[in-house]
Amino acid sequence: MDIKTLMTDILPFLAVGAVATVKITILAVLLGFVIGLFFGLMRLSRNKLLSSIARLYISLIRGTPLLVQIFFVYFGLPKATGLNIDAFVAATSTLGVNAGAYIAEIVRAGIQSIEKGQMEAARSLGMTHFQAMRYVIWPQAFKRIVPPLGNQFIITLKDSSLLSVITVEELVRKGQIKISTTFAAFEIWALVGIMYWIMVLVISQWVNWTEERLKAGDH
Repeated sequence: MDIKTLMTDILPFLAVGAVATVKITILAVLLGFVIGLFFGLMRLSRNKLLSSIARLYISLIRGTPLLVQIFFVYFGLPKATGLNIDAFVAATSTLGVNAGAYIAEIVRAGIQSIEKGQMEAARSLGMTHFQAMRYVIWPQAFKRIVPPLGNQFIITLKDSSLLSVITVEELVRKGQIKISTTFAAFEIWALVGIMYWIMVLVISQWVNWTEERLKAGDH
């Protein structure tokens, strides 16, 4: 395949898929962060029921393949409930729930990494437990969880390639479509790989920049 065709036909087509991949990933990570924060705090709760529910969710999601989760949400739930679930909604929600289990553990570890004396000092100043968590513990914990959160962002981005199995037109699916009409498998998969690599590099740089800014704020 000539360079002109790659640049004027294939690359713009794949770029649309790359934009969809980024959009799905951002939405999934945002959803995952909300879920992860919620279940991460439940995991730390002294209430055994709440802690057990969080443990079960984390264990269930981390203990089953993402591909099975995608099939369950897109094919299984509609069969069981009679509801028609849009592929984009199924894709975003499944990735979000999956990421949430890992983010919950990141949140838990981040909060537990803060010295217990910080909470005790805050409470001795008259703060409630909620106030101490919000103004003392969480700001410090957040700075520590930025790197693993960035890593989870990258993992979710790459995991989104599995969404092609339910015909979500992200980057991999766009590549499959073009290969079926051009048969240029080598060139197209090479471009797809390079585009993922570029996206990962951009995310990594953004995470590093954010981490440096947070460190600078401490001085």
